[in-house]
Amino acid sequence: MMDDTFDLLPDDFPAAWAREWGEDDAGLWMTMAYKGVPYTFRWMTPGRFLMGSPESEPDRDSDETQHEVILTRGFWLGETPVTQALWQAAMGGIPSRFKGPDRPVEEVSWEDAQGFIARLNGERDDLFLRLPSEAEWEYACRAGTTTPFWFGEQITTEQANYNGNNPYAGGPKGEYREATVEVRALPANAWDLYQMHGNVYEWCQDWYGDYPPGLVTEPKGPETGTRRVLRGGGWFYFARRLRSACRLRGEPGLRYNDAGFRLARGRTVPGGESE
Repeated sequence: MMDDTFDLLPDDFPAAWAREWGEDDAGLWMTMAYKGVPYTFRWMTPGRFLMGSPESEPDRDSDETQHEVILTRGFWLGETPVTQALWQAAMGGIPSRFKGPDRPVEEVSWEDAQGFIARLNGERDDLFLRLPSEAEWEYACRAGTTTPFWFGEQITTEQANYNGNNPYAGGPKGEYREATVEVRALPANAWDLYQMHGNVYEWCQDWYGDYPPGLVTEPKGPETGTRRVLRGGGWFYFARRLRSACRLRGEPGLRYNDAGFRLARGRTVPGGESE
């Protein structure tokens, strides 16, 4: 994750709104509280990585062309998906099928997520909340790994929430919970991010499109499109859909029954556009 050619530290740590903050083995963190509901961000230092999957990866899709990506600016990313407790504090009712304050909010559209973000940003002018870019999401999910999952070449239902009747690449079958689980119920990756694989798909900021060829700096996806990117896989999906490189696309106005989101934070969005 560390790269001496980049400015590795945030310029506002701790932020004025932070209730708690610190540094541990995974790096810097800050916790905000919205109407008493906490949400923790982890600092993702700038770096470079291979986005997409190699042609040798089992069950890969044709839209995962592997290419090098450079992220020159660090960003904050939610330690977990947005919970139902945080959604309810900001928006009122809970749209989710599987109820529980510490479960992820699901059945929300990309447009719903934007409304939530606008609501919180409207409370303070120094939150700078947004969705992560697709590149930021995969960078954070991999946490320095190059394997299909941050766990390695295989995945089990003790590590992630998915349909265990459909394992990955000849792996063992496992539990099928048939529901979401609490956002910290399963292990976090090396950068202390929970459930980047499974439980709910997570909306990204980007329009879906083909990857550009070759090395790319600060990719932000196509300028226009009809569908937005979702990442991570969901509670009823096959294990192959949980791979770090796997991409899904969805209509931004539709509320899919396995779709949630995770907050990112940064003064500029990918591509350098001012917020």
